[in-house]
Amino acid sequence: MESILKQMVRLLSLIALVYGCCGESQDLSGKVFTIPTNDANPYIKLHANINKPITAMTMCQRFNSGLERGQTLFSLATKSADNELMLYKSSLGTYRVHVRLRSLDFFNLPDGINEWISLCWTWDSKTGLTQLWLNGKRSARRVISPHGTITGEPSIVLGQDQDTYGGGFDPNQSFVGDVTDVHFWDKVLSPCDIKYYMHGQIKSPGNLLNWEALQFTTNGKVFIEKSDFIC
Repeated sequence: MESILKQMVRLLSLIALVYGCCGESQDLSGKVFTIPTNDANPYIKLHANINKPITAMTMCQRFNSGLERGQTLFSLATKSADNELMLYKSSLGTYRVHVRLRSLDFFNLPDGINEWISLCWTWDSKTGLTQLWLNGKRSARRVISPHGTITGEPSIVLGQDQDTYGGGFDPNQSFVGDVTDVHFWDKVLSPCDIKYYMHGQIKSPGNLLNWEALQFTTNGKVFIEKSDFIC
């Protein structure tokens, strides 16, 4: 009897672990994640539908923050590299992209504080071309990590920079504010599709991360509130 009870406890623990890890898919249309505190505890873990190497991508999100200091907007790590794909806002108008441990800085982009910023980031491994779009305006195209692929089980986090796989957070790099409409594709979206997104519309939701069917878990003081991006 004791052996059966132990097996049942293990089974229940496993079920709790699985459901706690993956969370339930939710439609967050018209909602935002709000992170109001400046520390290393709050973050959102996103569970993506990734079953093959990433050779091209587009990540889009909208955010609103009152901070002028650097903060992390998107972090994808694998067990072999913590900065496989990472987008970091260094200061007003300055952004840094990381692809496979290499980085590039983009300067003089249209930006502001306490206002909504619609942002998309693209990268194609065949050419290495990468670019940022902010509020409908595109940066110059640059080259980073051509002929590379992102492989392995990804850990995707909003709100923190992963210095280790799934952890190693630094409060001085944390995001404070609201983030919404996060989508992630395994392709480079066309300029027309990106412009649709910039105006609050979307032709086809992300096939890796879809804000309208998002699987996630949260940690620390993370709230889900109504969006005021479009009223």
